[in-house]
Amino acid sequence: MRLKKKYIRIIMCAAIVIVVTVAGFVLASLIPDPPVEQVNAARIALSEAVSNDAHTYSKNLYNEAKSLYDSAMTSWQKENLRFIWFRDYSRAAEFAGMSEQKARQAARISRNNMTDLNILLGQKLEKLNHIAGQIDLRFDGYPLSSEVWSRISKGRMLLRESELAYRKGDFAQAKEKVDSSEFLLVDSYEKAIDHLEGYFASFPKWKQWVDRTIRESRQHQSYAVIIDKYSRKCIVYLGGIKKYEYNVELGKNWVGDKREKGDKATPEGMYRVVRKFGIGRTKYHKALLIDYPNETDKAEFRKAVADGTLPATARIGSLIEIHGDGGKGYDWTEGCIALTNEEMDVVYRIAREGMPVTIVGSTVSLDKLDE
Repeated sequence: MRLKKKYIRIIMCAAIVIVVTVAGFVLASLIPDPPVEQVNAARIALSEAVSNDAHTYSKNLYNEAKSLYDSAMTSWQKENLRFIWFRDYSRAAEFAGMSEQKARQAARISRNNMTDLNILLGQKLEKLNHIAGQIDLRFDGYPLSSEVWSRISKGRMLLRESELAYRKGDFAQAKEKVDSSEFLLVDSYEKAIDHLEGYFASFPKWKQWVDRTIRESRQHQSYAVIIDKYSRKCIVYLGGIKKYEYNVELGKNWVGDKREKGDKATPEGMYRVVRKFGIGRTKYHKALLIDYPNETDKAEFRKAVADGTLPATARIGSLIEIHGDGGKGYDWTEGCIALTNEEMDVVYRIAREGMPVTIVGSTVSLDKLDE
């Protein structure tokens, strides 16, 4: 009897253990699993997106992915505060899944955008370097306003910085720099071209002067000098044929005609040598004085004062020479034309009083200069 009771107790204990164990498994199976796998997948996708610079080149999508990841974590934490069997991680898992999808999309788009931006930046840098080269070619020594030159200088600096960022693969920084450079260089170049085209509107008149001067040289088999201000050339003709060509330096404000005394402009017109000054008679080695202002210059000056474009206190300029002491490499005179002393010796030797000296903005049209 005792043995029988003992077996019953053992069986009951075993049954209780089995029931408790089964109940434990059943209850455990009812506990919802947290979205560990989904959140980890989203975290990995976000990390890959960052490594592909999606936060820069696919910013909106990346921010959406990050926001969804944050929502997943917030939802997870909120569910953890509930009684264990009442937790529901489906919303957190959904947010994590959407985050992963957006992050992978952001990474893909970022790679594509980087490729496109790489191409775009390469094209822009090539274009801006071409513009910078054109500025050097057309406007080296051209007296643009200080404001325009300042903008060109800043644009060049930004262009160099953008090239450096581009070579480093920092396309976002390169784009920011190149866009600023483009604004400054393109705008300045367009203003400079407008100014230059306005100046070259006088080319038909210049060409007439040059043709008449060469024709006179040919008819009289004599020397004549033509000064091309834009190309900074002194061209000596004999018998209508070019014999010598020298570089010159002009007044600081050489663009346009001379209007008044002290404007540092080199005049434009048809002139003649009226006096020769040898060594000891000029502070510039040797000099040829021309008949500026001639009657045309005087009439234009009187008109400018009368119509108010020049003040009543303005005085007409004078004492314009071709002289030596040049070769400085920049425009520095008060309006005269400077040659090196060696070149001045040649021009001085062939010059006679009455020799034509024609000063023009250019002997070549702007269209031909562009070729």
